[in-house]
Amino acid sequence: MRRHTIEPRPGWQQTVEEQGCVYPLTRYPDDSLRPYWDESAYYSFTLPEVEALEEVVEELHAMSLAAAEHIVAQDRFADLGLTDPRVVERVAESWRRRTELPSLYGRFDLHYDGTGPAKLLEYNADTPTSLVEAASPQWFWMEERFPGADQWNSLHERLVDAWKAQAHLLPPGPVHFVHSDGDELGEDLMTVAYLRETAQQAGLDTEALSVERIGWDRLSGRFVDDRLKFIRSCFKLYPWEWLTTDRFGPHVLDTLDNGGGSGSTCWIEPAWKMLLSNKALLAILWELYPGHPNLLPAYVDGPRELATTTGWAAKPLLGREGAGVTLHEAGEPPAVSDEPCCYQALAPLPDFDGNRVVLGAWVVRDEAAGLGIRESAGLVTDGYARFLPHVIL
Repeated sequence: MRRHTIEPRPGWQQTVEEQGCVYPLTRYPDDSLRPYWDESAYYSFTLPEVEALEEVVEELHAMSLAAAEHIVAQDRFADLGLTDPRVVERVAESWRRRTELPSLYGRFDLHYDGTGPAKLLEYNADTPTSLVEAASPQWFWMEERFPGADQWNSLHERLVDAWKAQAHLLPPGPVHFVHSDGDELGEDLMTVAYLRETAQQAGLDTEALSVERIGWDRLSGRFVDDRLKFIRSCFKLYPWEWLTTDRFGPHVLDTLDNGGGSGSTCWIEPAWKMLLSNKALLAILWELYPGHPNLLPAYVDGPRELATTTGWAAKPLLGREGAGVTLHEAGEPPAVSDEPCCYQALAPLPDFDGNRVVLGAWVVRDEAAGLGIRESAGLVTDGYARFLPHVIL
């Protein structure tokens, strides 16, 4: 794994916008605009490195599924902050019927620098973004700049195949693809639009909608779109913890289709993905697989020995894009946060030429499918991170 500097292509911004990355710039607190899509550098990997990472990702995914089974079987929902009995019941039912429910994708965030085993930082299996730039613009960038190279990137083909393979699990009628109007950057909009395109290429009928325009028909007891058509299946880039707690939350639980025609709306991702997108998963993985080379020690009741050994990162159970993450050196008083957190061993992100790097490794269904790389100036990958392309040389 190496970092290389390179001259950006002339007109790169217009190019990547036309390829779906309509948010190529990030506005900083000083009101300046700086690249989010950053092709002034790129990363290279060897094929053996990528093949090893693929094996790690698929093993971590299998371990995560085993952890989800453990959570349900041992009633460990409280460790995830899931205490509403109705939510727990529906999530457990969703897990037990998971083979009857369509499930699409997820992203592992990994600590890796090419010199040792990759370490799991977190898993977002419910609402992962940075998909568009990983699947499309970086592939076209490689074809233009390095036509003889390859890339860890089969995202598009695997997504289309996943829709085809699961079409029989979907209820009759179009699949509605929804995002929130609160998305100011356009990232959620384009992620959903891209996934809708992959579904259309798989032969599915689709409709676009915003979450805010989903309606409730009291007479039929069903969710409807803005043309009063029933929403029988819906891909939503909207976290489950929001979906179950907002004003329509009780209706979501009442009509949740957990397979077998037991409800009226089939949501994608399914409710059991709440078990994998919660940072408590990291602690349960460490409990089930202590000492595993691709895991970091993690706990939900406090930093334990990390307070005197490695230091720790306190991660809110449901935080996204680094929100609320705090880093603590060994020897600091081991204060426990008022907010439910996972306390994970401190593993400072690898430093490449002053840039802190995290690998985003994608899974489509149960298979490793691609890689996206983000850089940040600090130790927490946040909303100011940059996306850099990669090649296999």
